[in-house]
Amino acid sequence: MWLADGWKDYEVIDTSAGEKLERWGDYLLVRPDPQVIWNTPKEHKGWRKMNGHYHRSSKGGGEWEFFNLPNEWSIHYKELTFNLKPFSFKHTGLFPEQATNWDWFSSIIKGAGRPVKVLNLFAYTGGATLAAAKAGAAVTHVDASKGMVTWAKENAVSSGLGDAPIRWLVDDCVKFVEREIRRGNTYDAIIMDPPSYGRGPKGEIWKIEESIFPFIELTAQILSKDALFFLINSYTTGLQPAVLSYMIQTAIVPKFGGHVEASEIGLPVSSNGLVLPCGASGRWQKN
Repeated sequence: MWLADGWKDYEVIDTSAGEKLERWGDYLLVRPDPQVIWNTPKEHKGWRKMNGHYHRSSKGGGEWEFFNLPNEWSIHYKELTFNLKPFSFKHTGLFPEQATNWDWFSSIIKGAGRPVKVLNLFAYTGGATLAAAKAGAAVTHVDASKGMVTWAKENAVSSGLGDAPIRWLVDDCVKFVEREIRRGNTYDAIIMDPPSYGRGPKGEIWKIEESIFPFIELTAQILSKDALFFLINSYTTGLQPAVLSYMIQTAIVPKFGGHVEASEIGLPVSSNGLVLPCGASGRWQKN
C-alpha cells in the first residue's frame, strides 16, 4: 500500500463504527467512512471534543453539525496551502491520501531536466495541479465544475502559485480530450481522478465502469512521444489495483513501453498504527 505519511497539518487520529476522527490543522472533524466496518471503543478525547460532525442520513446524504468551526481555514502540505471548507457530501475540499501520488510525480517532474506539460483531468480543487506546478511543470487543469476551478485558483494563490503556468478550464473532460486530439496537442504526463458517477456541464452522463477504459484509450492519444508518466485514481470499490494496472498495461504500454504499478493508497491512523484504505491508484512511468 502507498501511504500518505508526510503530513504535519493532517492526521487520522482514530476510526470506529463507520466513522473516522481527523485533525485538519487546529480542528477535529468526525466523518463517515465506508471502509470502517470495525467497532472499537471511542476512547480518544477527540471524539468528545470535535469541531464538526457529519451525520449520514438513512435516506442518503446527510448534514453537518458544527461546534466552533470557522467557515473556512487552511492547512499546509510541505510548500502547498489548501483552503478548506466543509460542504455537502461530507467533503472538505481535499483528499489528503493523494499526497503519496503528489510526491511520486513531483520527483519525476523535477528529475526530467526539461520542460514538462501536465494535464490534470477531473482536477477538483487542484491538489495535483499545485504539486505538479510547484515541481516546475506547466499544467492544464480541467474540471466540469466552475466552483471547483475557482476554489483551485484560490489554493494556487495561497500556495504562491498565482502566476504559475497553469491553464484553468471549466469543461467536460471527455470532450476536452477529443478536441485536443483534433488540435494535435500533446502532454508529457496525464493525471486523472474520475468520479464514480457524474454529469458534465451540459448533462453528459459519466459512469466509471462503462466509461473509464475507453477514456484511458482516448487520453493515450494525447501523450507526447517522450511522455513521462500517467496516473489514475479510483475510489470505486469495483476498480481494484489489478484492474487499474491491466487497463494502463493495455492502453499505454504497447505504444510507449515503460512499466506499470498499482496499489491501494492509505492514511496511517495515529492512535493505533492501523492504516485506513482510501481507494487505489495506477501509475505508468516511462523509465
